[in-house]
This record gives sequence, structure tokens and C-alpha cells, in this order.
Amino acid sequence: MIIELAVENFRSIKTRQTFSLTKSNSDELGENTFDPKVLSASPLLRSAVIYGANAAGKSNFIKAVKVMREIVANSAKNIQRGDKLPITHFKLCDSTIGKPTEFEVIFIAEGIKYQYGFSVTSERVMEEWLYAFPKSRPQRWFIRAFDEAKDEYAWDFSSFFVGKKQTWKDSTRNNSLFLSTAVMLNSEQLKPIYDWFTKTLKVAGIDSWGGAYTAELCAEVDSKKDVLKFLNAADLDINDLKLESKKFDISILPDDMPSEIKERLLKDLEGEEFVDIKTVHKTAQGKDVLFELDDESDGTRKIFSFAGPWIDTLRNGKVLFIDELHDSLHPHIVKFLVNLFHSNKTNPKNAQLIFTTHETSILDQDVFRRDQIWFCKKEADQTTELYPLSDFSPRKGAENLEKSYLSGRYSALPVVRTLELFGE
Repeated sequence: MIIELAVENFRSIKTRQTFSLTKSNSDELGENTFDPKVLSASPLLRSAVIYGANAAGKSNFIKAVKVMREIVANSAKNIQRGDKLPITHFKLCDSTIGKPTEFEVIFIAEGIKYQYGFSVTSERVMEEWLYAFPKSRPQRWFIRAFDEAKDEYAWDFSSFFVGKKQTWKDSTRNNSLFLSTAVMLNSEQLKPIYDWFTKTLKVAGIDSWGGAYTAELCAEVDSKKDVLKFLNAADLDINDLKLESKKFDISILPDDMPSEIKERLLKDLEGEEFVDIKTVHKTAQGKDVLFELDDESDGTRKIFSFAGPWIDTLRNGKVLFIDELHDSLHPHIVKFLVNLFHSNKTNPKNAQLIFTTHETSILDQDVFRRDQIWFCKKEADQTTELYPLSDFSPRKGAENLEKSYLSGRYSALPVVRTLELFGE
């Protein structure tokens, strides 16, 4: 469960931008919220949506979450000494060039609230900190800070943090996180934090999912039933799914694919098994007709690709960030996907969905509470500002949010100028 996320000096995000999933005091749409039943944690939201113009920074916010996760997951085991960290700072101001990018997240893992963050340049970790809230008061577990004058790190470990601190500290490279290094060297105390990043937190762009995960899920009988329920709830009229395990063969590649790419794929994948999946539709006479998944519409393939990750997220109480949820989907399907997170029946483990979209038909007080709606705006200096709908105090249950947004009341709209082509 995620409570709050902050990002600074990353791509178009120059100043610290803070995003919160804490429930306000309003009693609207109670099923859209839940009580995490954790000390020091207020009730939380099950979803949040971010609107804004193209190039305003919505995707950069999602990318920030993805990069934070990647650094936690990979800095100790996949990044070697001297390798660059995947950081892109704000480039349109002299004061931010070469300065650290900062990430901080407050979240709940295995019934305990944590506050973890770090600041990094492409060359090194500048600061790293972790606080835990197993009781009402915070416990400082560790702080790490680079002293540029002394060209060394200052470390501070509290008595609440146990284990082979000196060994883990000595093993931590300049371009790796202490959290990741200590877990790799068997810190049991830090494992829930690391596992939250690598197993609970999921980040995807709309085009980063194929159907492979859903196909893999369908190999289990009960999971296949859930996938079919999902597809039919989305009105796709797919009666069954046929799976066949095949070995990779160059003949399955498109004829127009460049030969050098074919040869590389053949070298890397020859002999590997993959699942070929076909959809089953019924004729008016009740006869089964099989379709290749590629023969289905873009929207059907997209929903099929969503089915596996959506079911996995809801089933296991994960946190899902996704960019541009609306792409190739009917507005009613977008609403269907979102409402699965808002129902106690389909979301019993309090999974959370955070997404960007341009689909304004769901910008409705019957779908979202006012505290679930955020906007992203590009300022005059080309920096990103992230802010909640609550800044505008819309009238509860009365204001037409879609109309107000499109009329410019909440800003975060593109400024379209007159274009003159083919001069006289």
C-alpha cells in the first residue's frame, strides 16, 4: 500500500512534487477508500487519476516511479562499479544540472509503515534514509550522506536496526543503495522493504504489456477461468481460450522483418518454448471458431494484455502505476477497469491503481471522490507542477468535473494556438 510519493529534479519535474493517496475527511464514495489498520496510518484511497496536457509531465511522474523501483531492484546486483545510474535531471536550468535527483515514498509493507528515500546523481548515491513506524513513534533505522568536502560517506545506524551493519556498509558501492546491498547480503529486517519495491510495486506504460503474462496465467485452470470472466465482463464474447506450447521457429516471424534482426532472434531464442494462444468464438449455430490473437481488434488485444496484470494486482493487493490507460479502449472499458479497484468484492486485499489518462468521461463524482483526482500542468519555465482537485474546492456532488476541467477551471489543458500553413 502506498501513502505518499515525492520526486524532485527528474526530467521535467524540477521542484519537489508530492503525490498523496491519503483519504480526506469527506464521506463520499466510501468503497473507494479503505482502512489499512496500521499504526500511524490514516485511511487510504484505492485509486487516483492524473489529468493534464500532452508534454505536461504526467509520463515523467510515472517514469520517476519506475526509475526509483529499478534503482532499488538493480543497483546492488546489476550495476557494476563505475556504471551510471539511470537518472535524467531537469536540463532547462543551470541550478539543477548535475544536482541530485531525489525520490521518497511512504508505504505499508507487511503491516508496518515505512518512509524510505534517496538522492542520487548519475555517478553516486548522495543520501539514503529509512524510518519505520512499527509503533506510534517513528524509528530511524539508518541514514547515509555523502560529505563532498571529505569525499566520504557519513553513516548513522540506530539501535532499532540490527544485523551485520559494518559488513553491509563496507560492501555498499558509491553507485548502489545500502538497502539493496544489505538485502543481497541477507538482511532479514530490510527484506520486506526491498520486496515491496520488487514484488508489490508495479509500473507500466500502456505499450509495455503484451499478452505473455496473461497467457502464462491461463496455464492454471482457476486463473484461466478468472481471465475468461474478466474478458466476458468487458463484453468481448470470447467463449474460451486455447493454449498450445510451441518451440520458437524463425518461420513465425514476419516476412518483412529485417534479416539481421531475424538472425539475432534465432540465435537468442531458438528452441525456447512459448505459448501460442487462440480465442474461441461461437457461430450462430453454436460451432467453435478459433482466431489468432493477432486477428482480434486492437482493443481486444489490449484488454487481453490487461487481464493478467489486473487479476494479479487485485488478487495479491499490489500497487499498480500505469501511463495512458485510455489508449485503444472505449470509455466504458476504462470505467470498468477502474471500478474493479473500487469494489470490496473485486478488490478484497486493497490493491491500488494510479494512472494517467485523457479520458474525461470518467472525470465524474459518481466514479471518483474529489481527493482521488490530480492534475499535471506545465509552467512557463517548462517545469511540471502536480496538484490535487481539492485545491479548487469543487462542490460535493454538484459540480460537473468534466465540464469544469475542459473549460479550463482547473488549468492543466493544452494551449492550442492558431496555425498558418501554405502562406498566401
